[in-house]
Amino acid sequence: MTSRAPEFPEYIRENYPAQGRLFGDFLCGLWSTACEALDVPVEQSVRTTRMLRSLLPPWAHERIGPSPVQPSYVADDGFPAEMSVNWSGDRPELRVLFDSLGHEVVWPGDSVFRTRRLDHVRETFTPRAGRPSPAPLWHSIAWRPPSGLVHKTYFGLYSWPHAQREAAVAEAMAQLGLGEAWADTRRRVETVEGDREIEFFAVDLTDDAQARVKIYYRNHDAGLAEVERVASVALHHDSGRAQSAYRTLAGDGEGAGEAALSCLAFRSGVDRAAESTTYLRLPALVPDDREAVERTAALLHDQGVDPGRFRTLAAALAPGPLSGSRGVLELVSFRAAGRAGDVTTYFRFPVFDRPPPSPLSPVDLG
Repeated sequence: MTSRAPEFPEYIRENYPAQGRLFGDFLCGLWSTACEALDVPVEQSVRTTRMLRSLLPPWAHERIGPSPVQPSYVADDGFPAEMSVNWSGDRPELRVLFDSLGHEVVWPGDSVFRTRRLDHVRETFTPRAGRPSPAPLWHSIAWRPPSGLVHKTYFGLYSWPHAQREAAVAEAMAQLGLGEAWADTRRRVETVEGDREIEFFAVDLTDDAQARVKIYYRNHDAGLAEVERVASVALHHDSGRAQSAYRTLAGDGEGAGEAALSCLAFRSGVDRAAESTTYLRLPALVPDDREAVERTAALLHDQGVDPGRFRTLAAALAPGPLSGSRGVLELVSFRAAGRAGDVTTYFRFPVFDRPPPSPLSPVDLG
């Protein structure tokens, strides 16, 4: 059975009043807004906003116009960033993902280990290793008060032939000492019927023992049962919890909506994928952002998380009434690996007057 997205009325999208502002000012303003909605102390909000500003690529100093000069695949209108929040633990974790758009990003204070970890695989995703083109680089920072920032880098493989993606991932995993774990996991994934493709390869830039290497699949026309079978290839996965979460988000249908995503996370010392995360794209499942927020709030409540701050955050980040938009709350992901409330919400910021002449966003990350 294939999954078809329900048909909903089209909305006249309300854009953020951002034209003429600097990209960095706009994005840092959204970070400050999120900090306020999450009850982050003012001094921490100010400090982390300054840190975010210092980490953004040079495009942050350019002004937002009516259309993107260099479209990014992060969002379907070409805007080069998104924001997300993970709701597990005592405090939410706030994240920003951004496209480097060809610029070099240097993390201040990087350790030798972090540099080695990235350099081990970086050339693998370039023409020097026989690839058709350099893989686009996306970066993210994640912050769970009062901890420090965590940095992550993503290699976009979506423009390459599938054989090149598979070869690059196998080579990178071998270089990181995870070749056997990937080979085992890939065999398990290939036993699941359906149509899917690898789109991203990501590394956590940290020397923490829990640092991950992640491989992202896009599923085509998948049902909920199919994405659950993909998730189940991970060693640590509670199928019952996962299926309940998917059902809360997807409603009564059997489909997982348009382009559901599967992320398989690998850790040193584990002989297969350690964990899996499934992402459902809510605009394909609900009529508007208000319903997306309601279903997500229900999932958070089921997971033992008070949804009050989430509701406040969604209202604060939207450019207008939630009942009149669809796609500000773009995705919700769920990981059933032992940690309660492991739900992440992903927000998009419609800025440009019209979509750029390019494919829709290939993947959404965190």
